[in-house]
Amino acid sequence: MFATPKIANADSQTEIFGGDWIAGAAIEGGIIVARVPSGASVKFDGDSIETDSNGRFILGFHRDSDADPILVITHSDGSKHHTRLTVAQREYKIQRIDGLQREYVLPPEDVRRRIADDNAAVRAARARNDAGTTADAFIAGLDMPVDGRITGVFGSQRILNGQPRAPHYGIDIAAPRGTAVLAPAGGRVTLVRDLYFSGWTVLVAHGMGLNSAFLHLDGVAVQTGDVIGRGTVIGSVGSTGRSTGPHLDWRLDWQGRRLDAALVRRQIADASQQR
Repeated sequence: MFATPKIANADSQTEIFGGDWIAGAAIEGGIIVARVPSGASVKFDGDSIETDSNGRFILGFHRDSDADPILVITHSDGSKHHTRLTVAQREYKIQRIDGLQREYVLPPEDVRRRIADDNAAVRAARARNDAGTTADAFIAGLDMPVDGRITGVFGSQRILNGQPRAPHYGIDIAAPRGTAVLAPAGGRVTLVRDLYFSGWTVLVAHGMGLNSAFLHLDGVAVQTGDVIGRGTVIGSVGSTGRSTGPHLDWRLDWQGRRLDAALVRRQIADASQQR
């Protein structure tokens, strides 16, 4: 497991970007939760970032985040604060997984079209903002969707049956098949689909571009479009798709940036205490 990153000093953050720092830090896989005064707008690396009615916004940092992204806060009087954020890098483990079926490591030609369609469906679901512009669903904290032993961590370089593959973007939680998987926060279900690699998968939009994904489910208890609350049963732990045993792979992303669910959960817990 990785050491918990140190949280930056709130006062220094306030001076830097002209808003109120709430929690988090600029670190790969992490987020910053902050607030700006009424009427202010936010840009991050050139992209407009939505704020909720309380001026809160989040910034997320990918596993291999671009160095020194620029944050621009424009206030209602036209004044601007420019901040170049230094993103702390992390060291990642190497995880070797053997015993996978060959077709899940070297997919045959006849399933590659399905994989492309799966990927397109996931991208479209993540791009939707059906949960609206509010941090209320997740600012109170993210619950663990299932209790169990952590068997896989964010960012680890995967070697599958001896073949180097893409990094792992979730946290794997081992639990008995059929164990209920609960929503870590409220939101709207944006995808329910049996995907080639991840099996039965559910995506939930929590608001402001923050999404959860729940992979390898044995069964699902929600439908696309459902509005759910914290603790709603999403489905059950399984081993569908590319998997060697029952577990939940829980993933978070923000605007296409893959986040570390374990780290973000700790950071949002800090935010909930200071909101």
